[in-house]
Amino acid sequence: MLSLLRPITTAAIAVSLLGTAVVHAWSRCRNQPGDPGFPTAADWSALNDTIYGRLIRVMPSAKACLELGCTEAQWESGIFRQTIPGAMFAYNWEQHYGPPPELCLRNGTTCAQGDVPLYAVNATAVQHIQAGIRFSQNHNLRVAIKSSGHDLLGRSTARNSLLLWTAYFKNITFLENISIAGADQGPVVTVGSGVGLKTIYVSAKAQNKMFVGGTAATVSAAGGYIQGAGHSAFSPIYGLAADNVLQYRIVLANSSFVTANSVSYPDLFWALRGGGAGSWGVIIDATFRTFPTFNATLHTVNVLTATLDQTGDLMTTHAMHIKDWDAVRAGQYFALTGSTSNSTLSLNTTFKDLDGDASRAQMSSFLDDARALGAVVQEESTITSLANDIVTVPDDQSLFNLIFSSRLIPNSVYLNAPSNIGTAYKQLLSQGVPVVGGVVVGGVFPCPIFRPYFTLIVPVGQVATNANISSAIIPAWRLAKTHVIVPQSWDDTLSADDVQALRRNFTATVQPVLSELAGGAFSGSYSNEGDVLEPNFAVTFYGPNYSRLECIKAAYDPNDLFIVLAGVRSEHWDVGGMCQV
Repeated sequence: MLSLLRPITTAAIAVSLLGTAVVHAWSRCRNQPGDPGFPTAADWSALNDTIYGRLIRVMPSAKACLELGCTEAQWESGIFRQTIPGAMFAYNWEQHYGPPPELCLRNGTTCAQGDVPLYAVNATAVQHIQAGIRFSQNHNLRVAIKSSGHDLLGRSTARNSLLLWTAYFKNITFLENISIAGADQGPVVTVGSGVGLKTIYVSAKAQNKMFVGGTAATVSAAGGYIQGAGHSAFSPIYGLAADNVLQYRIVLANSSFVTANSVSYPDLFWALRGGGAGSWGVIIDATFRTFPTFNATLHTVNVLTATLDQTGDLMTTHAMHIKDWDAVRAGQYFALTGSTSNSTLSLNTTFKDLDGDASRAQMSSFLDDARALGAVVQEESTITSLANDIVTVPDDQSLFNLIFSSRLIPNSVYLNAPSNIGTAYKQLLSQGVPVVGGVVVGGVFPCPIFRPYFTLIVPVGQVATNANISSAIIPAWRLAKTHVIVPQSWDDTLSADDVQALRRNFTATVQPVLSELAGGAFSGSYSNEGDVLEPNFAVTFYGPNYSRLECIKAAYDPNDLFIVLAGVRSEHWDVGGMCQV
């Protein structure tokens, strides 16, 4: 472990509690330093003894790296950063932009705690998590839950909180079958909530197995990823990651340790699959279906345009051809990088059981039409290997200040109004958006049958087919052809006030464009890659499931111990999750 994870002493605790008192007379607030109910140094020391010396003082990643002497490569490494308890993948979520601002920036001259927790329970056993929860309940503390910190909405960190850190739950167990309610569920893998996707792919390869996961190396499969939904390059074949979860083991707000599946705590199991990250408890591990491994080809290509109109035409053409790959259930990640002049569309398309030549043939019709527009096709290549070897990357680069806005774009838009896609991309580029990304997730298409007056809706891909699964996944996933994402970043020279203004402007300008493209006020978004400032997050992230989620939340967490930005019942709390409103 890091040298930063040294045992904490009573003296160190006492010193750390010195500082500006934050006094809250209102009893409906969590306790913070300076409040009469905030734990004393002796209280913290007693907690440390209870968990056998695993309480650690948390510091922002910039300060931790200063003490450790991090290299620039380490600072940017997702794998390295996940070993620092206070580090977030996007480190803007560590900052408190105020007012007043409290920042701790890389190579900065000052460092404040910001929105980083005060202490962490460095858990390696269920009992450590239970002790942290009981302590937080007894002292009315704000709680944060974090595994890898690969969280793009800032839900894994909280100002003046106690962090329940699960990064060292590293168990991986493969079984050829598991029985739930007397029914054989087939081969599975159970992974601890600290295990990253890259590690699972490598371990699964050794077992000749594959599981449904994303492309990022450091995302923890049994964390927020599956609580949101979890898209994958192989979602058109196997569905969303959450569709393939069979069971969770989780510590609840009352500190009980339970198993949630289709017959044990079924309402909680329903909520955990799509009801939002960080709202339900501390996941210890999760059990996923596995599949026989297979060969796949990753096809990559760049398409260059020279004008804004040409870019719009290219994205309309892409929209018209996106159904070309339905028959082979290809997955595709795409990103348009550009401006009002030249742009580059990068496509990474994954084909199961096709070789390089067959994959090129699948892409040829679209690329030919792109050339006919005057676009330039460059750097077309293919890699054929076991799926485990090509689905992810060795490490994740995480030096960014980063926020997102996104929408699930219905298949009907691609079928009936593909030019709307091109128009939306042009509008975003005209607003100064430098990158628009996306992923093909599936969709449905209308198929006329031999009966008058109606059309049969036929699923295309497993995400749509899995609409029959009972889960809290927003229904917009089942009708979506793509998930379109717009990122926004900035450098550290921007003032705190300017960052706040940038965020407000981002929401005000990008969200309406995506919303209109996706169908308006009731359009849906992926809660793990969305905007925490969504004006109606309950509808956008949870849709018709929100009222049921609120009821389940009230049953299992009546005091809202687990509150996160844009999570269930967060509208009843202030932005920091400290005071009820």
